[in-house]
Amino acid sequence: MRLSVILSLLLASSLMFADIVSDVRGALTNQGLSVAESLLSSYRSQHGVDPAYVEALSWTARACLQMHQLDQAQVFASQTERLSHDLLQHRALDSDPHLPIALGAALEVEAQVQASRGQKTQAIALLRRSLATYGNTSIRARLQKNLNSLALTGEPAPPLSATSYLGVRPFLLSQAKGSPILLFFWAHWCGDCKYEGPIISRLSSEFSAQGLKIEAPTQLYGYAAQGEDAKPKDELTYIGQVWQRYYPGLQAVPVPVNKANFNEYGASTTPTLVLIDRKGRVTLFHPGLMQYDELRSAIQAVM
Repeated sequence: MRLSVILSLLLASSLMFADIVSDVRGALTNQGLSVAESLLSSYRSQHGVDPAYVEALSWTARACLQMHQLDQAQVFASQTERLSHDLLQHRALDSDPHLPIALGAALEVEAQVQASRGQKTQAIALLRRSLATYGNTSIRARLQKNLNSLALTGEPAPPLSATSYLGVRPFLLSQAKGSPILLFFWAHWCGDCKYEGPIISRLSSEFSAQGLKIEAPTQLYGYAAQGEDAKPKDELTYIGQVWQRYYPGLQAVPVPVNKANFNEYGASTTPTLVLIDRKGRVTLFHPGLMQYDELRSAIQAVM
């Protein structure tokens, strides 16, 4: 075979698997699990097990969980965790962008499978062990989110750090006992947060006279408009501009700016909504959007 033909074939193979993660996710969405498995098998035969492969594999675990195929979800999650650990023998977790996503997803799926099977105690124990191991890595907030989803309701609300903030000075949760509190974790880049903002503003106008307090924690991400890198001071200015433009009805709400709050509450999903009753205990921990009627019912229950 001529050298030019060989090079063309090698280039075609490289382009075919330029992004195995996107290919597998697309197959799971449009063609099904069997096609995704075929893509994974072909990639592994040519490239071996690398961080991109284990992330792509983790998406099969998530897809099976969404389809309530618990046995398959457990199998794919266990494979992802084992292969991630093999790769971690030679590198740090956060040295590659694929590995934290893969391992975080594997542990999340394993815990959710256990919880779905009624093994809540085992799921909580798994997440606590994982936090002890990976608490200083980028997957901490994700692990904490899953732990909080299972164990935080009914527990005292963790305190918030307010060393940096926008607008009015944040209140301490411990000093606000006697008042229901809604925490709205948001991010300057988050479209779903902008959707949730008017809902929270409307509920604030309805319930503030009855004592409802609101805080809106956020954090720095290292970039600002159009994803351009930004120094902390510049990003903080940009966050203030976003807050004023997209959240006009919440300008009296304190905005603590601290990554530690996101880690403590496991707010790896934005928005994350946390409702605290008059005794300072969490009654709602909800990663993701909530519609007006659903959130209003939750607030009304603690008023």
